Amino acid sequence: MSAANNPSLMSSVENVRLVMNEWVESLASILESMTDQKPETHWQYASGPFSDVASSGEYLWWQQSFQISPDTLVWVAAPKITWEYAGTLTLKAAGLETVEEGEAKNTWFEILGQSLSVMARSIGSLVGHEVTCDAGSQQPADSSVQDWVSAALTFGDNPLPPLLVTLGPKLVEAISAPPELEEPQMSAGEPSHPGAESHAFSPVASRTMDLLLDVDLPISISFGKTQLAMKDVLKLTTGSIVELNRSVNDQVEVLVNQCLIARGEVVVVEGNYGVRILEIASRQERLRSLK
Repeated sequence: MSAANNPSLMSSVENVRLVMNEWVESLASILESMTDQKPETHWQYASGPFSDVASSGEYLWWQQSFQISPDTLVWVAAPKITWEYAGTLTLKAAGLETVEEGEAKNTWFEILGQSLSVMARSIGSLVGHEVTCDAGSQQPADSSVQDWVSAALTFGDNPLPPLLVTLGPKLVEAISAPPELEEPQMSAGEPSHPGAESHAFSPVASRTMDLLLDVDLPISISFGKTQLAMKDVLKLTTGSIVELNRSVNDQVEVLVNQCLIARGEVVVVEGNYGVRILEIASRQERLRSLK
């Protein structure tokens, strides 16, 4: 049965749940990395006329396409309270004292863009080839949508109005039946309606990135790990040797804010230890290290 003819298909496809789980978790991790506050997250399937729900409040819409096949789309509707809070919190964490609405909006798009890039990688793992985000635009979902997800963020004791998310029928079909996929095609990347504002999630013209470039991040080098029984830990004294799970020829790991970024070899520079970068961690490795 076609997804277009079955409004409940999104909730019946197991891979949709996998994609949503990873996307919501990535959104929380991205917000934590930018604000030093990780929100609690919760999402659930919902149903009913999507347009009726979305029209009940002031929402900022985003339509995102993916380079899989034509019309593989996802829509995210963010209540104004939610995107303003997330954008303002991020900018203030970066040192900005006052935040204008336009800056909070652009910052929300940056956050959303990073999270949708993670969604693209999740989709790629399901369809069997790399998937990236195509151009997106500020465009609402079709009024006929009947199947959607409500995703809530809570910062401390402050629950925010939930985001509304829906995957287009073509995207649901793609992740539920990978063998029938066509080869990836490049999208023209133009808004489908004249006058729709377009972004491709390249750096947005705002002060956000300039501020973040000056943020100090803790960098550490991991020489290895091991596990010891409590009785062995209690026996440790000055001069004790703890053997690590790394040989002298293995590369060390470079961690930025506890996230794996690269691997390299230990060198000595003017009497100080250093690390020569030999390998940059893949996106999948960086994502796994955040969990």
